[in-house]
Parts: sequence; C-alpha cells; structure tokens
Amino acid sequence: MGVSSQAISVPYRGHGLQALWLGVVALVMVVVQAASAQARPDSLADLAEKISPSVVNITTSTVVAGQSGGAPIVPEGSPFEDFFREFQDQNRGDGDRPRRSSALGSGFVISEDGYIVTNDHVIKQADEIVIEFFSGEELTAKVIGTDPKTDIALLKVETDEPLNYVTFGDSDASRVGDWVLAMGNPLGQGFSVSAGIVSARNRSLSGSYDDYIQTDAAINRGNSGGPLFNMDGEVIGVNTAILSPNGGSIGIGFSMASNVVTRVVDQLKEFGETRRGWLGVSIQDVTADVAEALGLEDTAGVLVTDVPDGPAKKAGIVQGDVILSFDGVEVVDTRALVRQVGNTAVGKAVRVTIFRDGKTQTIKVTLGRREEAEAVRTAAPAPEEAEEPKEMLGLTLSPLTEELRGELQLPKTAMGLVVMDVDQTSEAFEKGLRAGDLITEAGQQKLENTGDLKARVDEALEAGRKSLLLLIRRGGEPRFVALSIRD
Repeated sequence: MGVSSQAISVPYRGHGLQALWLGVVALVMVVVQAASAQARPDSLADLAEKISPSVVNITTSTVVAGQSGGAPIVPEGSPFEDFFREFQDQNRGDGDRPRRSSALGSGFVISEDGYIVTNDHVIKQADEIVIEFFSGEELTAKVIGTDPKTDIALLKVETDEPLNYVTFGDSDASRVGDWVLAMGNPLGQGFSVSAGIVSARNRSLSGSYDDYIQTDAAINRGNSGGPLFNMDGEVIGVNTAILSPNGGSIGIGFSMASNVVTRVVDQLKEFGETRRGWLGVSIQDVTADVAEALGLEDTAGVLVTDVPDGPAKKAGIVQGDVILSFDGVEVVDTRALVRQVGNTAVGKAVRVTIFRDGKTQTIKVTLGRREEAEAVRTAAPAPEEAEEPKEMLGLTLSPLTEELRGELQLPKTAMGLVVMDVDQTSEAFEKGLRAGDLITEAGQQKLENTGDLKARVDEALEAGRKSLLLLIRRGGEPRFVALSIRD
C-alpha cells in the first residue's frame, strides 16, 4: 500500500503544477488581449466622424490646346478602320478647338480662416481650383505657394464662417506598426476612409528632401494631397504616391512626413515660396575604403567632392574635406546633411566640423539661399606638354589634349588624366570607372600627367596606405573613388 500511495502521489503533484502553469498562461493571455484591445479600438467611427469635416475634395480644370489628327484608335487593317476614319473626318473640326480637362485630388484644412494643404501635382497648371467640403459646400481656392521638391501646395479659400480644421502631429514620434487612417477622394468616389499601419519610416523616393511614411492603408488615384492621421486625429503625413504595377493600391503607399510639411507650409504662408539654406558643396557618402584612404578611424561624415563659388568656399571648405558635423549635429550621410542644411535658416552662421590632413577643425559658415544659388565651377589650367597613354591601376590613361577636350566636350580650364580604357577584370572597372572619365585628383592633389599619379601612389605606399583616393569627373559631375594600390 505504501508503494502504491507513493506511486499515485507523484503524478498528482505534476497535475497540480500543470494546472498552475495553465492558469498563469491564461492570465497572461487575458492581459495581452486587454492591451491589444486598448491599442486597437473596436471601431474608428468616432475618429472618422471627428476629422471628416476638415478633409476636402479638390477638382481642378485646365484649358488644353486642341489636337488635330492624332494616332489611329483602331489597328491598321481592322474591319472597323473605314468606320472610324469616317467618324474622325466628320469631327475633325472639333479637335482643333481648345478643350477643358479636369482632375481630382484631396486636401485638408489647417486653419479656421481657410488655408488648405494638398499636393503640388494635384493643382499644377490649373486654371481653376474648386474645393468641395464634407457638407457639400463648394468654394474656389487660390494658390498661395507651391514646393515641387516636396510636392506640397498651400491654398486659400475665402469664407465668412470659421472652418473645421485639423492640426499637424509629430511624424518623428510615429512608429512602425502604429495605426493610421487615410482620408480623401479615391478615384473620384468622394469622401472615403481607409485604415492601416505605418509600414516603414524615412523612405526616400527621388527628391533631396524626401521623408516618406510608408503605409498599407489603401491609397489610390484621387487620394493625393489627403491627410494621413494618427489615432489622436493629428495629421502625420500628406498622401502623395503609391507603388503599384497596375495603378491601384497594393498596400504600398507613401505620405510626406508632417515634420517636413509643416516647415514648407510655414514658409509658403509667410513668403509664398520656400527659402532653404545652402552650404554650397557637392558631397558623397564616406565608404570604408574611402575612410581608409583618408586615414579616418570611422566610416563617418560626408566627403566634399566639389566646392563652387558660394558660402562653403568663402568660409574655407575645400574639395576633399570630410564634413563630420553641421551646426552641432553629427553628419550621418549625404541625405541627412542635405535635409539639415535645407531646414536651416538662410543667413544663419553655423559651425561646420571637418576632417582635413589627418586633423579635425571647425569652420564658421554663413548659409546662402538654395533657390538663388548658381554654381560656377573652376579648374586649373591644362597641361602644356602631352605624353603617350600609360597603364596604371587597371586603367589606360592619357593626359588631356585639345583633341580629347573637344571629344569629351570639356571646358578649356579642365585638367587631369583621361581614361582611355579599363581592364574589365580590374577593381577600377568593378567600381564603375569607364572610358571617357576624367581623373582630376589623386590623394587630394591635382594631376597633370601620369607621373603625378605615380608619385601619389608611391607616397601612399610609403605612408602605409592600402588605397588611393581618386577624384573622377563624368559629364561634369564629380565623385571620389578609392582604388587599392597593393597587390
């Protein structure tokens, strides 16, 4: 009996532990479900009802010139060809007359006195802009200002009654996975709401100042210019573009971040145009091989590839400097620096920390205005003596002659070595050098002949370097390339 009692008691204790464990799991699931319920409301109806009166439909019309003739609307040889040709002949006179074209978009009111935000492409070249409010009322709007670089436009309507409006939120506070609500006029269907989450942040499409929020909330044609809301009813983005093979939503939409939009809107409201800061440098990211060639301990900052006449040149920044910080903020990459400079006030004196000749130094630069900037590039005189092409670093190089200058359409002041051929098995080919490129500097020193290049290679080897930094120009655009100099 004792043995039997012991045999029974062991599994009994096991069942007790199992029951306790199941209870803990159940409690955790209840807590998780409660937290999930708090994160996602049962319905978005209250939020949609609150913000809908501030969202508008936009209809634009443009007079376009008539076109006579035109491409056939049926394939050649079709049995309907004669019928359609007769139809075109009967109506040919109508095709010569100007006609009015309409387009649809969305927008939202940001002040009770009638300021409205939308996309620049929604109202571009429009002769008339009609705003339709949620109540059905229609008002004509005028353009206060536009910014094609961020695709933002600011409109204004005149009204005696205060309008419902929404406020901007902090787009930097939004996180991937946060719930969002998109509103607008998709495919001309009128006021419509779609929900989704923030799929990604800090997306760049094509512009220097891009900072897009990616969302899977349905965005279609006609949604352009409409707001993207967070769950507090704040605008954190302006719906601008979609990625789609068929023109419809596949769950990849892009909204310009509100922290970009607010700065643009403030300037458009005050000046009718944007006024961005301008440093006056061409730059590229610092890669690991470029950092090694320059003697940088870390892959940080951006490399200055050209310094036209402007604020940076006036302050003493030169080609080959590495900008490590701007106005007290560490420089991560070229995109970050361009955005930070653009967001800085015109005329502000900022401190720029650079790396040059193995040391860091700080230079004070007074920013100009990007919109007014005109880059004038200069270079040293051309070499006086010519020499035969030589092979170095996987490249066949020739000094710049008058004949080559003409073929490559280079200015008289250009100097350097012309790449005549590239060994396709070489590192130079792998890194993008091609025949017709002009190498103007090696080791941050000017080149006039292949002897200069050999001297720079020897100097780098003596300094223990594994690579040499070359400044390449193609079509007038400069970039740095680091090539290995050790076998």
